[in-house]
Amino acid sequence: MSATPARIAVIIPCYNEEVAIAQTVADFRAAMPAADIYVYDNNSKDGTAQRAREAGAIVRTEPRQGKGNVVRRMFADVEADVYVLVDGDDTYDASVAPDLVATLIDGGYDIVSGRRVATAKDAYRAGHVLGNKLLTGLTALMFRVKLLDMLSGYRIMSRRFVKSFPFTAEGFGIETELTVHGVRLLMPMIEVDTKYKERPEGSVSKLSTYRDGFRILFTIASLVREERPAVFFSGIFAILALISIAMGVPVILQFLHTHTVPRLPTALLATALMILAFLALASGMILDTVTRGRWELKRIAYLSIPGPQGLKKP
Repeated sequence: MSATPARIAVIIPCYNEEVAIAQTVADFRAAMPAADIYVYDNNSKDGTAQRAREAGAIVRTEPRQGKGNVVRRMFADVEADVYVLVDGDDTYDASVAPDLVATLIDGGYDIVSGRRVATAKDAYRAGHVLGNKLLTGLTALMFRVKLLDMLSGYRIMSRRFVKSFPFTAEGFGIETELTVHGVRLLMPMIEVDTKYKERPEGSVSKLSTYRDGFRILFTIASLVREERPAVFFSGIFAILALISIAMGVPVILQFLHTHTVPRLPTALLATALMILAFLALASGMILDTVTRGRWELKRIAYLSIPGPQGLKKP
């Protein structure tokens, strides 16, 4: 039985990338001539859409601002067997895309993530490197992620990953959700080193080290609450219980010594905090049971879609 030719879609979210988008489209067209290349313009105020159209891309628009909104729209609209998600800033190596797609198909992976290896000193700013390591490390701790570059914008994904992917992030938190979704559903995934170069002259990064860093941090916290509620609410339990004990122990010691409770407001507050602590713990245990049910439903939906095995490599 012959393999079915893989339908490949290169999907590129864009915002004000007039300088770089034409070269990005040209590079991926040269690397994968048979692939469909989609550029989704996110309210750009320059000529991004026109440059992409002139370069031969299929251009569509997403009016809701934010990379997460754009990716959500692309995942819903575009039909393919293999998806190549890449930023439109001409920093990723298009020439390795066929090899990454082949790795996905040969290995039966759902995600092949391109780990950025900078080819120049200014390609990967020190603040971004540090932030990426901290956020990747935190996510690895919470979700047992075995990746070194969680925030990479270069990913090859199977159809069953894309079409089973519910997410809510609006901005750069989308990379975190992509990773956690794959990990939580036990999807086969791998990370491959890829070259990462400087932006072309005149192109400006849209990523704010601190603002987007905090947004990603909040996304991680939200995902822990949704996907690992027992851990999230146990943390709240521990904080409230420790505060309650710290406030209540002196009151108890004073009562044992004098048989009086002169600090009644403190005693009441300590009691209330301990009650809240155990309510948080009980909430976490209940929600953990609900989450396991949701996990099983998502896993069934994921397995109902054919994987990349049996596809013909580009």
